[in-house]
Amino acid sequence: MTQLSLPAPAKLNLFLHIIAKRKDGYHELQTLFQFLDLADELNFKLRSDGLVVLENQLQEVPQADNLVWKAAELLTPLRPDPGLGVSIRLHKKLPMGGGLGAGSSDAATTLLALNQLWKLGLSLDQLAEKGLQLGADVPVFVRGQTAWAEGIGEKLQAVQVPESHYVLIHPGCHCNTGAFFSHPRLPRSTPKTTAKAALQQLGSNDFTTLARELYPPVEACFQWLQEQDCQPWLTGTGACVFAKVSSAEQGQALLKQLPATFSGHPAQGWVVKGCQTSPTHHALAQA
Repeated sequence: MTQLSLPAPAKLNLFLHIIAKRKDGYHELQTLFQFLDLADELNFKLRSDGLVVLENQLQEVPQADNLVWKAAELLTPLRPDPGLGVSIRLHKKLPMGGGLGAGSSDAATTLLALNQLWKLGLSLDQLAEKGLQLGADVPVFVRGQTAWAEGIGEKLQAVQVPESHYVLIHPGCHCNTGAFFSHPRLPRSTPKTTAKAALQQLGSNDFTTLARELYPPVEACFQWLQEQDCQPWLTGTGACVFAKVSSAEQGQALLKQLPATFSGHPAQGWVVKGCQTSPTHHALAQA
């Protein structure tokens, strides 16, 4: 195998609570991750000059901060032949800063792809441990199963969640995750619960109130979905908002009414379906 194309799927947080702030500055959380059939795509092609080349750059992200680049750099010391390199092209479909885990997913797909192309022989546990160096969300994308997560997001337990359809909307703004985590009004002592109990509280997210207060497009998106008799939920720290629908057809009908803007920001929407197993792992199994 000399080349490989893989999806890097979005995720939803169907539940997200902040349990405590740790002494090291990180936050203890409990969350329920589910993958979507909406994804970026990454193309990998082996090189024989030992170089890692990003064929297209993200304008908003310097190469040194690009998680695809950083994931590849993590694995280069493990190559059986230092002459092995790779060219990587990222086809971006997921909005950045939308709470969909796009950067983490791109990084995880890079780890999975290079493990196969470079014949590194690393287990999912080893790849997930590497991925944790890049971000708390990377391990769940590496493992590829709908999961209940604790700690900073790295303690994972596979769970079964219905593969529902959703309308997913990006209201056009970018929510500042760092500012949220340092905000004095962020809840930081929500009582611990269990995965089973969380399944009865889908949509509960400790960032929702702040996101709606601080970002008018998020609030406008919530209000519009409520006017359509939908229950809106925030994923991650936003800005994306989603609502469960009974079918893809209902979702498409809803999107036809989507406003062009929310509070002056361009809106974008998709009809998506939750996946029990990551599309990346399905594609790897067929490669």
